[in-house]
Amino acid sequence: MPPQTIRTLTIVSLLGSALTGGVFFAFSTFVMKALGQLPPAHAVEAMQAINEEAPNAWFMTAMFGTAMLCTVLGAFSLFRFSDAGSGYRVAAWALYMVVIVLTVGYHVPLNDHLANMAASQPDAADYWRWYLTHWTLWNHLRSLTPLGASALLTLALVQSK
Repeated sequence: MPPQTIRTLTIVSLLGSALTGGVFFAFSTFVMKALGQLPPAHAVEAMQAINEEAPNAWFMTAMFGTAMLCTVLGAFSLFRFSDAGSGYRVAAWALYMVVIVLTVGYHVPLNDHLANMAASQPDAADYWRWYLTHWTLWNHLRSLTPLGASALLTLALVQSK
């Protein structure tokens, strides 16, 4: 791959990682706190609405498109590990994959369970309190890993200059 192509893919991956991390950071720092202040039935309904809107083309392209670009960069860098910045690109790839694993393996199943729940059903309030705590806790990691990947991709750019 030509150096300019690697540089361009690194910049786009860096921006996608930062954008994805920013979305999750917003949820961890104020969206979930605000939902936690609502009565449980209202919070469940609000989160259900958010979860219906989240898988849109813009967000899915940012999150999964970045995963694809990081995979291309990481795989290429594994085979050219002696190139400047390759170690940072491989590390960024690994770190960004945490976002995908947490999203698909943890957050989506919790969201699906919440989606199948009537906000007025008796156990909705209990599930909401559990969901709010656990979803948010793991979302902190889901915030930090893409932000860390963007920092590593920045270092890759600096090192490969």
